[in-house]
This record gives sequence, C-alpha cells and structure tokens, in this order.
Amino acid sequence: MPTPELHIDRSIARITLRRPEQANRLEPDDLAVIEAHLTEVNARPEVLVLQLRAEGRTFCSGYDIGQLGASRAVSFDRVADALEAARPITLAVMQGGVHGGATDLALACDFRLGVVGMEMVMPAARLGLHLYRQALERYVSRLGLDQAKRLILGAEKIGAEDMKAIGFLTHLVTAERLDEAAHGLSQTLSAMAPLALLPMKQHLNHIARGMLDPEALKADAKRAATSADLREGISAWRERRPPRFNGC
Repeated sequence: MPTPELHIDRSIARITLRRPEQANRLEPDDLAVIEAHLTEVNARPEVLVLQLRAEGRTFCSGYDIGQLGASRAVSFDRVADALEAARPITLAVMQGGVHGGATDLALACDFRLGVVGMEMVMPAARLGLHLYRQALERYVSRLGLDQAKRLILGAEKIGAEDMKAIGFLTHLVTAERLDEAAHGLSQTLSAMAPLALLPMKQHLNHIARGMLDPEALKADAKRAATSADLREGISAWRERRPPRFNGC
C-alpha cells in the first residue's frame, strides 16, 4: 500500500498522504515513514516550509482503529510532536475532513488551511480512548479550554465555519482556491529571513506551552541582530526592493 510521499522543491517540501480509498487513515508503517521524512526535511537547511497534504476527498481519518494496541516502531504521539518541533514552518493543507488523531497532526502545524464544506471530529471519548498528554496540551494551547472540552469530551463534529471561528483553521477558502492559498502562503514564508523566521516559530510554540527558554530566545535575537540578513533586510526596505536573504 502506498506510504506517505516526500517531495522537495528548493525551499518548499511536501509530505503527501496517499491512501484516499481508506480516507488516508494512518497505519503503523506510515508513522515511521512520516518520522523519516521529517528527519530528512530537518536536515535540509534550504527547506523553509513544509506542507502536509493528502490525496482524495478526505484529508485524514486518523490512526487505524483496528491497529490500536498493536506494536509499532513509532508511536502516534511521537510523530505529532516531531511535526510540531519540525525546523521549517509547517502547513496542514486540508482539502477535506479531518478526524481523530489527524486533528492533532493538524494542530501540530503552524498554519492550517481548510476548505468550505469540510468537517472535523475527535471521537476518542466515544471509543473509550484516552488521548495522550501532548494532544490535550495542543488542543488547549491552540483552541482554549472550553473549545477543547467541547471537541474532546463532547466529541462534537463541527464544520468549516466553526473550525475557523475557534481557531482550528487559520485560513478558510473554497476548494478551488486551496492550492493557490497554500502556494501564496508558502512563497510568503519562504521569502522571510530564516534567522528570524525559524527561531521565532519555536519560541512562540514554547510560549504557548509555558516552556519558554529566555536565554535561548535572547541568543537567537542577538544572532539575528548581528546578521548579514538583517543588514540586507534594512537595505532592501530603504531601496524598496525584495530582500535576498542567505540565512547568515
């Protein structure tokens, strides 16, 4: 069966789920493949943006329920954490419904683009499944306690407009405009200065979890303040031209 595929085009990478006949449910082997793709992307300094995509009508139906309790080399929570900690800026580009553990993969991404008519549901309580700590933390830190309880304890299925209203989606567009929106955002992000862009992503995530390292933030800010990229950014601003950043 086809496993998730990695494609890298200069500064933009894509991991694509390729099991549309099964609503892109994730099997044990898929978790190991995604983790390996994330390791490769993290090792490629030219990659500034990573898109998580899927084929077919459904974005992802989560982990295969039939595999719950089975042994696997890589756990679901480990993959979600690796996605949140990924070096590039991450985009969940969702063309359809997102269910179960896939909702946590989406929340692990920095931006979540969805389409009119999609829906989401987290049925863990209905199944008797207790979510792992990191998923609970992501729900609360991204959506707030009341919405986390609504979705996790109530297992409420909500549509695209509600997903945007509570912050699950950062962008909501028509299906016809999804690729355009993902491309435009990816181009915008990849044109930023890496020494500012990538560390600030990590520090923002740490602030959301109450885990900020002030000394690390101070060091990253100092590095950016003395960088050639900052000098280039200031020159480009004054000359009214696009900057040409080199990540140094």
